Amino acid sequence: MQDTFRLSLGQLNPTVGAIAANADAARSAWAEAKAAGSDMLALPEMFLTGYQTQDLVMKPAFAEAAMAAVQALAADCAEGPAIGIGLPWREGDRLTNAYAVLSGGRIVALAHKHHLPNYGVFDEKRLYAPGAISGPYRVGPVRIGSPICEDAWFPDVTETLAETGAEILLVPNGSPYHRDKFGQRLSLMVARVVETGLPLVYLNMTGGQDDQVFDGGSFVLNPGGALAVQMPVFDSLVTHVDFDRTAEGWRARTGARETHPDAWEQDYRAMVLSLRDYMAKAGFGKALLGLSGGIDSALVAAVAADAIGPANVRTVMLPSAYTSDHSLEDAALCARALGTRLDTLPISGPQAAVTEALAPLFAGTTPDLTEENIQSRLRGLLLMALSNKFGEMLLTTGNKSEVAVGYATIYGDMAGGYNPIKDLYKTRVFEMARWRNANHRPWMQAPAGEVIPQRIIDKPPSAELRPDQKDEDSLPPYPVLDAILDGLVDREASVADLVAEGFDRATVKKVEHLLYISEYKRFQSAPGTRLTQRAFWLDRRYPIVNRWRDES
Repeated sequence: MQDTFRLSLGQLNPTVGAIAANADAARSAWAEAKAAGSDMLALPEMFLTGYQTQDLVMKPAFAEAAMAAVQALAADCAEGPAIGIGLPWREGDRLTNAYAVLSGGRIVALAHKHHLPNYGVFDEKRLYAPGAISGPYRVGPVRIGSPICEDAWFPDVTETLAETGAEILLVPNGSPYHRDKFGQRLSLMVARVVETGLPLVYLNMTGGQDDQVFDGGSFVLNPGGALAVQMPVFDSLVTHVDFDRTAEGWRARTGARETHPDAWEQDYRAMVLSLRDYMAKAGFGKALLGLSGGIDSALVAAVAADAIGPANVRTVMLPSAYTSDHSLEDAALCARALGTRLDTLPISGPQAAVTEALAPLFAGTTPDLTEENIQSRLRGLLLMALSNKFGEMLLTTGNKSEVAVGYATIYGDMAGGYNPIKDLYKTRVFEMARWRNANHRPWMQAPAGEVIPQRIIDKPPSAELRPDQKDEDSLPPYPVLDAILDGLVDREASVADLVAEGFDRATVKKVEHLLYISEYKRFQSAPGTRLTQRAFWLDRRYPIVNRWRDES
């Protein structure tokens, strides 16, 4: 009787829709597992198609292509370890989120996801039919149960698997990152281990897909909740885990237990990884952005340089009559420290031409926000022209505070393809800049040291669209604004709740008003890295036209 079992965990990064490429990645991982003498290679949920597919999975030809690819994968990998791999499975009109087990050239088992998440970024009840709770399958000497992702968040599926003979629980996941999520995952999986008395393998994917980042962090628990193996966050790799048969059942041998970095580093790496993958998977190798000399664009430039290398990032200073010498100097210092190209493209000529063109229609009016926004829109036009001409993706630089209250110009500084700081409040932007100056990691492609000059961090934020302008002329101080937004957006607190917490009612109402009237801007804004459970896009879906206001 075989008393050991080697399981290879493929914590890897698929691409949505790249079925052939994902299958090739599975073949490469399988070859690595075979060379290591493994009994089985496990890959994450929906690995063959990438995740999340959204409505693409509802196209019959898409699911059929995935099912054909898994049959070919089984045939190609007939001699060697079994493979567990996630994919959509269609039978007639019924589509499920499935986990296929391949061995000996064929599919020997199929598990179907029973609990379909329908909250936050997930719409699986829209896409899939719930599967019946599947029993365990045998690979070599072991009976394995595979609750798929959400199925392990509830006790019924794992308890049924244990009652029907499972000896190890293998949980394939497509679990996207948000700040401090790992503790939630671990506590839930410990609960499943305690309830069933079985060892559990939690396998997550890596990589960026649109706004979401899959952060890996796979782990293995023994009965009682003891951590046997802890894989790193964000890294793509194959790890081999050995199990031994004991008098009490199968137990995982203790292996590498990686320490996870703090939330600041994980947020920063999520922004870097999401931008890198968004660009690579969309076919862009170079990026550009307007570098104003302010904190937001400086942080985005740092993220971009770390993601794709300074040589692939073009920064552009677009000065107007209101741009200070201080800002010109700061932009140059930042570009020099990062090693990015810096072009200077004044907007004074285009601004004069637009002013002249509009003069007959604007006659008799007083200059106001309209003229300020023209400057921003001219910058957006010129940056998009560079993007079109040179094939460089334009990055936008609005933080979550600005995105929330509409302190940005639609078709102006909001123009672009991706925004890595979209879910980062302004107060966190400052702290993140300080963190990056003080830390450097091997996965960062830009230089170490102070890449965001301290004088950028220290100076009062300003859009510089009129003389002596400061953000606080129009908005509450950012610590106050961000605290109110945390209440209104992240906690769905009422106006009365925030007043009870000590905030001025008039200020709360002003912020609430700005939040609601800016929905149309957010609806048209670029996607950006999801860092919290209340990011603007799929996490928070509000009507564009909304006359309701909280009078509590």
